[in-house]
Amino acid sequence: MVYDNNTAGEKKQYFIQELTEPAAFTGADPAYQEMYRRFSQRILWVDEDMVPGAFQMNTAWYYKVPERDPIFFEHAHDAAELIGFLSSDRTRPYDLGGEIEFALDGEKHLLTRSTLIFVPAGMPHNPMRILRVDRPIFHFSVVMSGRYEGSGTYK
Repeated sequence: MVYDNNTAGEKKQYFIQELTEPAAFTGADPAYQEMYRRFSQRILWVDEDMVPGAFQMNTAWYYKVPERDPIFFEHAHDAAELIGFLSSDRTRPYDLGGEIEFALDGEKHLLTRSTLIFVPAGMPHNPMRILRVDRPIFHFSVVMSGRYEGSGTYK
């Protein structure tokens, strides 16, 4: 038996194909939420609230420079995090098509290439500044805990 797009079957809850806004975002200031939607489009999100036992993952497209700078403030998590910024040009997969400034434990880095950033548990990271977007940048973050928690992220 093959099920079509998680509409049936005992395991359908494990297939995430529609965005459910995360509590970390819906609890944020409405002005911040509106500003976020003007420079990006969140695609999918999963956490333990959606699927018991899941870790947290966020996916989004960044398609322009936001009016807020920095977009995210320094914070830390009790669990490790993997953060990615990927090119949308399949002929130049390592050319990010923009510039992002990202700080890891106070050390600032300018990203112009597709990048994965491993953030150990407890390590402060951000602020993050989106300085230039020439074409959409695919962004994701994975926090190895059931829920996204990081003080100072959304203000």
